[in-house]
Amino acid sequence: MVHLSSLLLKKYHGGYVVIRLALAGHKQANRPFYRVVAAYNKRARDGKYLEQVGTYDPLPNIHNEKLVGFNFDRIKYWIGCGAHPTMPVAKLLGLAGFFPLHPMTITEAERRTAEAERRRAQTELIATGTEEGLQEGQKEA
Repeated sequence: MVHLSSLLLKKYHGGYVVIRLALAGHKQANRPFYRVVAAYNKRARDGKYLEQVGTYDPLPNIHNEKLVGFNFDRIKYWIGCGAHPTMPVAKLLGLAGFFPLHPMTITEAERRTAEAERRRAQTELIATGTEEGLQEGQKEA
């Protein structure tokens, strides 16, 4: 199979990116699972693809981990052929260390951490407040 360079592909296809790295759904009801695939731009999300280069399981396992697997050699090859990753794939590749992290990913993580800290402090305050209320009630009785 002969692959044209990205410049020739863009010229041949009128300046448009032809190949993309995207998430393709795995057809199973109530169980999200995605393949990371190299596909033509005009194909449907779950349609025919050129090659599968990874997997992504968004549901956490028993250790609260979301599993991602990549074939970095093939991803380098497809990017070298002119493929562009979609935003979800670029985010996963950034978290895997292949790309630099997107600034919004860091901001979202900091926001979630601050929200968790606020909730933890609020539950501790409620717990200490109820303990103090019980102690005052016992003193009065």
